[in-house]
Amino acid sequence: MAKRGAIFPAGRQALYEINRYSAAIRSGDLLFVSGQVGSREDGSPEPDFERQVQLAFDNLNAVLKAAGCTFDDVVDVTSFHTDPATQWEAVSAVRLKAIGEKPYPNWTAVGVNWLAGFDFEIKVIARIPQSA
Repeated sequence: MAKRGAIFPAGRQALYEINRYSAAIRSGDLLFVSGQVGSREDGSPEPDFERQVQLAFDNLNAVLKAAGCTFDDVVDVTSFHTDPATQWEAVSAVRLKAIGEKPYPNWTAVGVNWLAGFDFEIKVIARIPQSA
């Protein structure tokens, strides 16, 4: 059996080592990205919600880039929200800038009551381009 193909963005591997998980796993031509949050460089939560969402997307973009992907390669998204009704407008604004034009990827939004001090988390599955 082949070993997992772990992907880490530059400069953040220490945070993944502390928490003992990979930023993403490559399996064939698919990339399974772990939930990304709006953490600062030291791993602490960004207190401003809009900025936290932007940082989560920035962190996600860094993982995608490390695997040779972009948001155009994302096929499935799951997002987690501590207060979806009041947060969706802010999330949607950042989401539309990152995801771009139609066709949009699948998207499942889930309301939760705990995200380890964060208010938003996003995980994706992407298809890795043949050139990557």
